[in-house]
Amino acid sequence: MGFEADTIRVDRDGHVATVTIDHPDSAMNAVDARLHRDLAALFRFLKHASDETIRDARAIVLTGSGRAFSAGGDMAWFPELRAPDRVSDLRREGKAIIWDQLDVEVPIVCGLNGPAVGLGASIALMCDVIVMADTATIVDPHVQVGLVAGDGGAAIWPLLLGPLAAKRHLLLGLPLTASEAMRLGVAAEVCAADDLATTTRQWADRIAAQAPLAVQGTKVAVNQQLKQALLTSFDLSTAMETLCFSSDDHAEAVAAFVEKRAATFTGT
Repeated sequence: MGFEADTIRVDRDGHVATVTIDHPDSAMNAVDARLHRDLAALFRFLKHASDETIRDARAIVLTGSGRAFSAGGDMAWFPELRAPDRVSDLRREGKAIIWDQLDVEVPIVCGLNGPAVGLGASIALMCDVIVMADTATIVDPHVQVGLVAGDGGAAIWPLLLGPLAAKRHLLLGLPLTASEAMRLGVAAEVCAADDLATTTRQWADRIAAQAPLAVQGTKVAVNQQLKQALLTSFDLSTAMETLCFSSDDHAEAVAAFVEKRAATFTGT
């Protein structure tokens, strides 16, 4: 049976399952309604681990196809989210993505093949091990498009970097480069892009060789700390983000992106 989605592939090789974000309509794996829905379905599938594709897996590799892991929200999708019912659905689905990801007991090794942006950044940072191509970056540009840093970003960045560094990255959309991620302990290893698949699989194999019950129990225990951070800020940040979708500043940011100009914000 397996997992079926238009934008995500799930394959199995021995004790390792590989999940690849591969949006057929976006070379950069931008998040639109379809990919957002498929991500929610993916982590629900991985969380329950009831299908033979994932049931006995001891590690999961999560990566992207092409030039990006995920380039964040599709700007063409954003105008649809000004409708209250659409943005409410987005909020519920977004919460399911992040919370279900943290409930996946099998360790997830993220192979960052390129930019991880917005929701893509949050998903990458919620993984258990991150391996980055030397050209990959992690960035959360919510504020630059007139939105509060939702999608878990307001919780996970301060937890990993500390509040001051997190605010610099979140308020200004500063990318976290592979070398800086390695220095800070966010990345476990940085390698050439051509070596990413092999290096990521080596990390997954190392984890898969450990005692599964001990590995999964340890992950569950550590993830309780991430959940505490989410309890503090996730619902607040996503509620505030929801309000921003109907703001003039967000509309201006989308228009500026389309027109390839700098946005002028008014605070309305």
